[in-house]
Formats: sequence, structure tokens, C-alpha cells
Amino acid sequence: MKAKSLAIVTGASKGIGKAIAIELASHDYIIICISKSDQTGLINTVDTIKANGYDAYPILCDVSCYNSVKSMYDEISLLNLPITILINNAGISLIKLFTETTIEDWNQVINTNLNSLYNMCHFAVKDMLHNHYGHIINISSIWGNDGASMEVAYSTSKGGMNSFTKALAKELGPSNIKVNALACGVIDTGMNSFLTKEENDALKNSISLGRYGKAQEIADMTISLIEKGSYINGQVITIDGGMY
Repeated sequence: MKAKSLAIVTGASKGIGKAIAIELASHDYIIICISKSDQTGLINTVDTIKANGYDAYPILCDVSCYNSVKSMYDEISLLNLPITILINNAGISLIKLFTETTIEDWNQVINTNLNSLYNMCHFAVKDMLHNHYGHIINISSIWGNDGASMEVAYSTSKGGMNSFTKALAKELGPSNIKVNALACGVIDTGMNSFLTKEENDALKNSISLGRYGKAQEIADMTISLIEKGSYINGQVITIDGGMY
């Protein structure tokens, strides 16, 4: 049996983050589940993991705030276990014309989706360097590759995430720390709940597989990268069902 280590998952109260946290737990990692404010969802994720016989801890933390993240890592350090995995999944979307995007909108998206990467990695990487091992996986978007109309702020944040991934991978690779990103297409989560039936149908028709992705499929790719991707580093892997 492998030695116990920590896997940290942000945005773990629902959707992709929840699926990844549960999947990682089933591979015998101790999971630190983080959410900014969804305590009910967070507890549900942790309870599900514990009901399956694994270990997890819930932490409410605004990962866009450096000082909050610092305090959180101080708390995590009390467990005296190595941080092996960091999944940066926390994020928000914004669909709005650029001309109507306020500076408050812009800062909120950039802080949540991009600045949180710095905050989370700044502390986790120190532990990984000490142990000469680690995996960082950033949950990105296809719009970080191509950009999307009415999603300038969101596309910018995910494009920054992709560049962050590639640069950090080059820096940490010599220390046996792999950094990759998953550029997700349309995944069937609550983030798409605002779409009408007509919009859903049109969107599915733009995907060659004719359906949305599942959160579990992202979780499966995540564990595959960690346990089988020994020579994969600095990559932004697109998972979009073959969008046209």
C-alpha cells in the first residue's frame, strides 16, 4: 500500500471538482476539499467520500485571496502529510458583452480564475519541491484556446491559465513535478443551467459526439494523467467531444 498523501481540490462542492475529489479518494489519497462558500455542497462531497471508506476534510476558503490561502495552508500543514496533488478547479463564468463588462466583473473573474492559481501553487509547490514529486492539474476551458464572443474576461482568464501551466511545467519539470491543464468543452454541470432548450440543442449539435461531457469523464482523465501520464508535462489537453 502506498504512503498516504494529500490531494487538494478547489471548487470541490459540486460539478467537476466534486467528481475529481471523489475519484481521487477512491485511489487512496486524502482529499482536502475546498469551496469559497458552498458549505452544504462541500459537506456533501466529504460525506460521500467518507461513506465510501476514504478520508477527506472540508475547508471554506476564498482561493482568490492570498492571505486566506496562506492561513488555509497553515491549517493543512498540521496534518503533517505531503501534498502530492493540486487540482485548481475553482472558477466562475461571465457571459456579457465586453462593452458592458465592468471593472468589477473583470477583476472578479481574473481574481477567481487566474490569481487563485498563483495563490494555491505558491504554497503547494514548496511542499512538492521538498519531496521532489507532485502533480498540478488546472481545469481550463476550450475558450482559453480559441476565445469566445461575449466571454472576453472568462476567455482571458483561461488563456492565462494555459500559459501559466506551460511556463510552470518547464520550471518544475526538473524537480519531478508535472503541471498540465484540461481544456474542457461543454460539461453537463450546473454552470449551463441558464441555457434554454433551444440553446442546449444548438450547442449539442455543434459537438460531433452529440452530447455534453460528463464531470466523471474529466475526473477519469485527471486520474489517468496522475497515474499513467508519466511523460506528459506542460500540456493543455482538450476534452470537448469534437466540437466543430
